[in-house]
Amino acid sequence: MKYKIIIVVGARPNFMKAAPVFIEFKKYKEIDPLLIHTGQHYDNNLSKVFFDDLKLANPNFYLGVGSGTHSVQSAKVMIEFEKILVEQNPHLVMVVGDVNSTLACALAAAKYRCSNQQYNPFIAHIEAGLRSFDWHMPEEINRRLTDSLSDFLFTTEPDAEDNLIKEGIDAKRIFYVGNVMIDSLLRFKKKAEESTILTQLELKNKSYAVLTMHRPTNVDDREDFKKLLSALKEVSKSIKIIFPIHPRTKKMLHEYRVNIDFLKIIPPLGYLDFIKLIIHAKFVMTDSGGIQEETTVLNVPCLTLRKNTERPVTVTMGTNIVVGKDQMKIMQETDKILQGKAKKGQTPKFWDGMAAQRICKIVYDYLKNNI
Repeated sequence: MKYKIIIVVGARPNFMKAAPVFIEFKKYKEIDPLLIHTGQHYDNNLSKVFFDDLKLANPNFYLGVGSGTHSVQSAKVMIEFEKILVEQNPHLVMVVGDVNSTLACALAAAKYRCSNQQYNPFIAHIEAGLRSFDWHMPEEINRRLTDSLSDFLFTTEPDAEDNLIKEGIDAKRIFYVGNVMIDSLLRFKKKAEESTILTQLELKNKSYAVLTMHRPTNVDDREDFKKLLSALKEVSKSIKIIFPIHPRTKKMLHEYRVNIDFLKIIPPLGYLDFIKLIIHAKFVMTDSGGIQEETTVLNVPCLTLRKNTERPVTVTMGTNIVVGKDQMKIMQETDKILQGKAKKGQTPKFWDGMAAQRICKIVYDYLKNNI
């Protein structure tokens, strides 16, 4: 019997997480994995280049939902994804991370199985249980609701399992498997070193910092944005800051007419170029979740420009320090790094490049024994 599994991707953070799982499922003769791209991120620099870098096959279906408000985008995904569910009638739907496509497809699958009597498709969530406890983050809403709908909850760190248990999730549905994003990082780290991005940007090893910033809490409020930029301007007096700019941030900069000539702005980078840039950076400043994890494994100091993190293991074990928008704290931690007193970290358990293997075996064994 062939088991049909749909793996959903929608935005840049999903691609690195889904690729190892899709590739691993391909090794099972009894499994037919289908890749669905919702088109939440549709710009080549945020989408196609990642498929190329990660050696990921073109998606079986592309929904092309595009941009929109959170509700509009989620609704579009649900409408289009339901058509795929009806056509393919999968045994399992697998979603990753916390973007709008993740929740929309999980919700569509849950609704679909209410009326489908043949398979009642299972729902699996990769990267379950992460919590910022900040309900102003749309990602927090996506994470919590997706977890409540899922039959398989695959976690990256012990705190995630604790969160799920406290929320009443049955422990039998929770599997501590490690971090699939790190699977991709370890697989392509050597390949990333072949990138010529440092030469292109005329950069030397450890002579620069990398900045990523795109979250609404940082860039949508004019005063908060200016506060952060003021701190970054101070940092730039001590070290060059490379800023691969997100389309959202670029839009807000244009709207606010803010001058940021103290930053080296470049277009969004592909996966391999970006990893090369991170590996050789003196430190990273970010509001991204995944980059906190990558810098931990690469042992690169990371300053998180948010008041919280849903990935606490990057702080307790890794190189991450949460500095928020506090200019004094940003400067203090920057000075420590520049003085050679950067925080050292360890690699968390199961961040070993084999998370996808664990996930696929759990899923396969369950389907084989229950369907």
